[in-house]
Amino acid sequence: MKEKRILGLALCGSYCTYEKLFEAAEKLRESYELVPIMSETAAATDSRFGTAAEHMDRLEALCGRAVIKSIREAEPLGPKLKLDALIIAPCTGNTLAKLAHGITDSAVTMAAKAHLRNGRPLVIAFSTNDGLSGSAENIGRLLNRKNVYFVPFGQDDAVNKPRSLQADFSLLAETAEAALRGEQLQPILK
Repeated sequence: MKEKRILGLALCGSYCTYEKLFEAAEKLRESYELVPIMSETAAATDSRFGTAAEHMDRLEALCGRAVIKSIREAEPLGPKLKLDALIIAPCTGNTLAKLAHGITDSAVTMAAKAHLRNGRPLVIAFSTNDGLSGSAENIGRLLNRKNVYFVPFGQDDAVNKPRSLQADFSLLAETAEAALRGEQLQPILK
């Protein structure tokens, strides 16, 4: 029997997208071993979309292991536990900016830094209310980086949130598979 590839699954604080993410992660689990990671904020913040404990319990049950939720726990992901790919979903505008500028101050950004030093794919499924304003420059910076791939995205509510962008989480598995082949799933803009 062929061993499953290992994917890191890192969650940031766009809580309104968690249901879509969990549905996509169910599909990923069929083909990959999943290593759960949460930013410290995501691991500690209750919202109208559920409690942090509920989200963490659901992620741990889905992945079959404890959530990595600190910089110290995330650092070995590069040198000791080599992931085949790391998925950040949802990736907030805040985390997007940190990735674009090399800031490492959370479990998720440390996981990305540790992972990228191995030259393996980083898949970003972002959800940000300022994708067509403040975060646009950071999206552009990361689109030009080697080994960084985007889940196709578009406006999630053009009338009420005209600058908001969100990844199509239904394409998460397909994007990860393409990234593992060194390809960007097209079209990026939906």
